[in-house]
Amino acid sequence: MGDVQLGRARNLTMPSICPAQIRAARAMLDWSMLDLAKAARISISTVKRFEGGGLQIVSDDVVGLMQAAAEDAGILFLPDDGDGPGVRLGRR
Repeated sequence: MGDVQLGRARNLTMPSICPAQIRAARAMLDWSMLDLAKAARISISTVKRFEGGGLQIVSDDVVGLMQAAAEDAGILFLPDDGDGPGVRLGRR
């Protein structure tokens, strides 16, 4: 499993999510790091690096793959409205 697969049918934009949002999304979906890695088609070590080190450690494209996988499963990533970014479980 490679770190990046850009052949997804989604237009990847500059990700604006943080590690805490990914952890919260995984909790809401009851996903392990491995579940997210499989859904995003990336390695589990990439998920661990992002959750442990943030945006400087993992490319924007790979963060976009994680974001897309969570969104495809029903997660809504909320922008920082002054109180910090958030996560919500939308309709599945």
